[in-house]
Amino acid sequence: MNKIELLAPAKDLQKAKIAIMYGADAVYVGGKFYSLRSRASNFELRDLEEISVFAKRFNARAYVTVNIVFHDDDYEGIVDYLKYLERIGIDGVIISSLGLIPIIKREAPRLECHISTQLSSLNSSAVKALKRFGADRVVLGREASMDQIEQIAGNSDIPLEVFIHGGMCSNYSGRCVLSNRMTLRDANRGGCAHSCRWKYHLMDGDTAISNPNCLLSMSSKDLRASAYVERMIRCDIASLKIEGRMKSEYYIGQVVKTYRNMIDEIYEKGTLTAERLEYYDNELSKAENRPSDDGFLSGDCDNSKHLYGVNGAGVTHDYVGFVHDFDPYRNIALVEVKNIFAHLDELEAFGPKTDNLKFRVENMFDENWNEVELANRPTQMLYIRMPFRVYKGDMLRKAER
Repeated sequence: MNKIELLAPAKDLQKAKIAIMYGADAVYVGGKFYSLRSRASNFELRDLEEISVFAKRFNARAYVTVNIVFHDDDYEGIVDYLKYLERIGIDGVIISSLGLIPIIKREAPRLECHISTQLSSLNSSAVKALKRFGADRVVLGREASMDQIEQIAGNSDIPLEVFIHGGMCSNYSGRCVLSNRMTLRDANRGGCAHSCRWKYHLMDGDTAISNPNCLLSMSSKDLRASAYVERMIRCDIASLKIEGRMKSEYYIGQVVKTYRNMIDEIYEKGTLTAERLEYYDNELSKAENRPSDDGFLSGDCDNSKHLYGVNGAGVTHDYVGFVHDFDPYRNIALVEVKNIFAHLDELEAFGPKTDNLKFRVENMFDENWNEVELANRPTQMLYIRMPFRVYKGDMLRKAER
């Protein structure tokens, strides 16, 4: 049995590299075209080539989303694009239009065809049919319970991918037209305005009957499937997928590292104790910007899995710095300021090789070596004296009290 893949999102080249450095076995990214996250930074062609090379250096894989719902005029240029992806060594494409499969098999046969969660594949018959159509992997719909996932896996002979973390949609895996109707941005062609997360007045005719202090929202809690990772490994799921191509480098680094360590511990020890699962859940909570739960994995959702009046609650500003360099002779890190912190604050460093090391900020200097008491200018570069070694790519956050 192959070790399960940890698949991470990235909206730009820097975040894709961070995902791989922090332990992802694969990344999925979007190009400037044919992607459902058209408002993400997304990758120029030269960036796609660079991440393909970078991934192979780390023995990782790179997938590209080609997952819009295609209309006829969207096919213009698609053959040249697919051939380019194959030529630069991209491993596979994530698609939601079955009409692309014969085109890929004919024009770029070395690209794997991964069927997007947009198709809401929720039973083994659908999965078997997709394999007959030529699919190489199926991303199951997020509406499947863990029991159903096990049943599908037991009756399928094609690799399956399952979402384990990140945003959830209040419609079937993103097949929604709220954004189209309300903002003229097509959710299924890359323009989703996330209308379900807005707050609304509830009206009876022309009269507002909602509480102005607690407006209506259709927003769901985010997904956190940490308690189910072990079962997914045991039923031979091929890939565990993190959602979040719009998320920050801190989110990517923290979530990827946590699941990386969790997966490795399960393989090493055979299981996770309740105490260790609690530890990993606490680590995941450090990157939350909305409350989370297990979504549909425990069964049908009820109102406890939605957000009412607290949309956006839980946002933290704990991420304060990104390490660009470290001088081991003077123990000084070059840090880019991401959020406000001050002299004598207690911070915590973490990274691919750094495990949650706490320290107090004793000395920090600007680029002219003037001493600084307050770091409150985003993107400013500061020199900070460290009591231990850190590495390029490590991050700093405020320590838990």
